[in-house]
Amino acid sequence: MKVGLLSDTHGWVDPQVCEVLAEADCIVHAGDVLGDQVLEILADLSRQGQVFAVAGNNDRFRGSSLPDEQAVTLPGGSLMVTHGDRFGSMPEHYRLRQCWPQARAIVYGHTHRVAQDIEQEPWVLNPGAAGRMRIVSGPSCMMLTAQSGQWAVRLHQFSSFGEE
Repeated sequence: MKVGLLSDTHGWVDPQVCEVLAEADCIVHAGDVLGDQVLEILADLSRQGQVFAVAGNNDRFRGSSLPDEQAVTLPGGSLMVTHGDRFGSMPEHYRLRQCWPQARAIVYGHTHRVAQDIEQEPWVLNPGAAGRMRIVSGPSCMMLTAQSGQWAVRLHQFSSFGEE
């Protein structure tokens, strides 16, 4: 199963990210969505039409009904999704692991910075920012391949913004 991971779209998804996510069976958004239109775009992209999303600090500010965290059951384990803002401006991975030791991986956003900490389980992943706001190293996303015996993750990072 291919799972597209993204975060921090802030109302707009880079077209290059959309191209990558079109290969996903389902898509996981780790918060700061800022708009139902983003979720609709992602649902159209996902091969199964399935999107799992959590509220980020900016979503909650706007009264979002998205959950603060969500567990996604995948072949070979569970993926825990949180925005990460309740852990501070730069969440420490050991704290995330303490909260969800049973997960196979934890995905978070908030920092707009890519993190791929896979040296121990649960893995801690931050796909960076997939929109235009506070982009540190260009828009990015990740593709997680989840099989019962093995998981793999690949970062997709772009040096400039795609055309609308």
